[in-house]
Amino acid sequence: MFILHGYWRSSAVYRVRCALELKGIPYEVRPVSLIANGGEQLQDDYRALNPMAEVPSLSFVTPSGEAVTLAQSVAILEYLEEVRPEVPLLPRDPVARAQVRQLVEGVNSGIHPHQNLKVLKRLTAVFGTDQAANEEWCRHWIVGGFAGLEVLVARHGGHHAFGDTPTLADCALVPQIYNARRYKVEMADFPRLSAVWAAATALPAFLRAAPEVQPDAPKS
Repeated sequence: MFILHGYWRSSAVYRVRCALELKGIPYEVRPVSLIANGGEQLQDDYRALNPMAEVPSLSFVTPSGEAVTLAQSVAILEYLEEVRPEVPLLPRDPVARAQVRQLVEGVNSGIHPHQNLKVLKRLTAVFGTDQAANEEWCRHWIVGGFAGLEVLVARHGGHHAFGDTPTLADCALVPQIYNARRYKVEMADFPRLSAVWAAATALPAFLRAAPEVQPDAPKS
């Protein structure tokens, strides 16, 4: 059994949920609040599990009996692809695989670090930014990243972000589009990305992975 440690609204955790659901892999959610008690990811018991004090973490026991915890969402996605290839989320062709990874890293490296909660907290602590300024900061980096991703998805996408079936690119893009909508990015400016959102969120796997249906999501 896989145990996914994470926070309901974390886009990095959301990516992993998407992959687990698409592959039909059973997993248990262990909530780690990034807000309560100053951030549960910073507490000693969680740091012992993940010294980076970040989410997600994925814990499991290997067939040989070794207890393992993996962190960093892209590393987890790649691991799941290797050990559960029955529902592939990467194409077989090496160039196509690299192109899917390019889309993933466009989100993971190009956009996500700028909107990370600890970055926003640092902006406020050091530069005195308020929530409105932080949201504008997030929109700036999302819009800039989406401009490039829109072109790449138009070039490589079909019904989904890459081709006509879900890939790891959808697992990365859907959570980032969720954040874009949350920060009031004008998604009409990105029709191909909007089409990816519409296609993915019509699938049961993505509906089950959605933040609002997670056990630690606010009930309101």
